[in-house]
Amino acid sequence: MSDLTLNSEASWQARVAHAFSRAAPRYDLLATAQRQIGEMLWGSLPSSAFNVLDMGCGTGFWTQRLAERYSQARVTGLDLAPGMLEQARQRHGESIYWQPGDAAALPFGKHAFDLVFSNLAVQWCPDIGAVMEELYRVLTPGGQAHITTLLPGTLEEIAYAWQRPEALLQTPDRASVERAIGESGLTIARQAATVERFYYPDLKAVMASIKGVGAQIARPQASLSRNDVAVAQARFEQLRQPEGLPVSYHCLTLHLEKSL
Repeated sequence: MSDLTLNSEASWQARVAHAFSRAAPRYDLLATAQRQIGEMLWGSLPSSAFNVLDMGCGTGFWTQRLAERYSQARVTGLDLAPGMLEQARQRHGESIYWQPGDAAALPFGKHAFDLVFSNLAVQWCPDIGAVMEELYRVLTPGGQAHITTLLPGTLEEIAYAWQRPEALLQTPDRASVERAIGESGLTIARQAATVERFYYPDLKAVMASIKGVGAQIARPQASLSRNDVAVAQARFEQLRQPEGLPVSYHCLTLHLEKSL
């Protein structure tokens, strides 16, 4: 890997960490969609686990639930954003181990976890192959990873309204994710691609709801004018349904296993 590529990835990670750290104090108020999507993983988790990693733990909502579910386990929450980890530590205390780090370069030894949980985090990693290789490395033989991530098409209504598709999170397609899993040595025990649609009363509520997912409408060092907002609002209104303004999440739910 070239120095230019490394510098580019480091810059991307720094921007993501900064954005999530800024959002951390209000994140839980904005994360309704993320919470509902996370519930898709809950029913398929194993009955027991001893060393559990919440990869991309944010403010620790799922980490705490994992600690309650696996009360005898050592539970670790990992996140790239220091601000998220600080919120998690303040809310949930030190009985959970809070670890700064990158999913593509996990700061743990081999066979450290028998269960990895990750809700809407790996779409932030530019190298999905590295993430899967790291999961394989840190899982024990027979270990499991339960993951939700996002696919292309997510937030398509917002891309239409603002006419800035390049500003939205660029995610790997399903074939790329499957290929990365296969090359890592992990196996897919179960997967499902779904479209989860949420509805909001107005544009302000829509924009608040996506802060934790990664839509960046304004260009760097630029601000949106009142006219920009009015035009986007009028365009979005064309999509209104009886339930409200729609926002779509194209989700991929994965149950991965490392063979014995």
